[in-house]
Amino acid sequence: MRPSLHQLEVFIAVARDGGVRAAAERLARSQSAASMALAELEARLGQPLFDRAGKRLVLNANGRRLLPRAIALLDHAAEVESAFADELAAPLRLAASLTIGNHLLPPIIARWRAEHSAAYVQLRIGNTRDVADAVLHFDVEAGFVEGSVQHEDLRLRTWMRDRMVVCASPRHPLAGRRAGVAALASADWIVREPGSGTRETVDQLLLKAIGWPRPAMELGSSEAVRLAVMAGAGISCLSRHTVTEALAAGTLVELKCAIKPPTRDLSIVTHRDRRLSPGVQRFVAFCSAGTGGHP
Repeated sequence: MRPSLHQLEVFIAVARDGGVRAAAERLARSQSAASMALAELEARLGQPLFDRAGKRLVLNANGRRLLPRAIALLDHAAEVESAFADELAAPLRLAASLTIGNHLLPPIIARWRAEHSAAYVQLRIGNTRDVADAVLHFDVEAGFVEGSVQHEDLRLRTWMRDRMVVCASPRHPLAGRRAGVAALASADWIVREPGSGTRETVDQLLLKAIGWPRPAMELGSSEAVRLAVMAGAGISCLSRHTVTEALAAGTLVELKCAIKPPTRDLSIVTHRDRRLSPGVQRFVAFCSAGTGGHP
């Protein structure tokens, strides 16, 4: 007898959550029913799919081989269902790093929904590492990132270019004059946390230019960095999308400095073994065509 979609659904949930109990909660099923479905699947395949590591279930080689195929089967089943309904009514499960998720995608999604009123979007926001992990573990179909992503199972393509800005409070001693390398090296820098695409870009810039002194602060979002800089706690290098309004209002100023702020690629990341749903394919094309974004 062939594995059922229900069994594959339980298998995927256990792989994501690392245990039967959490998977049952995710699927709104009893723990015993989930355990039975997983046991039946392993019996039908004639192979165990997980190894036990303490209290967690970890995919073994058989499970890792099955996971992308199981997800593809469920995706195809969803496509069959959507063929008899509005294909855009299925949720678009996406993730974005913070600058993109907070500043770029919301107006794009609004324009998308203005054209497709039945569309429903689920957007996770985290740093670049979080987004890559969500795509890698099939929690979302596509991610939008600011930093580099290097994994053999992930595919990365450039979406648009972004310019970085070295900025400070207008009350900062470096505001209004040209800041040389020595002044920049001795300044208090406020930066994002490791794993952030913005942090990666800033590290590369400052390592080349000033040897990258230890930062004065590491904060978990660009918004927190922006507010700390506005308060006069130090200087930073942020995406122009993060600081445009503050620069226009005069609460931040762009520093004239001896180092040239970089540009970087904003990218779309997908899993090599996953076929995107029709809705996500169309949304990605909408973004890539520049309908929602700006180069």
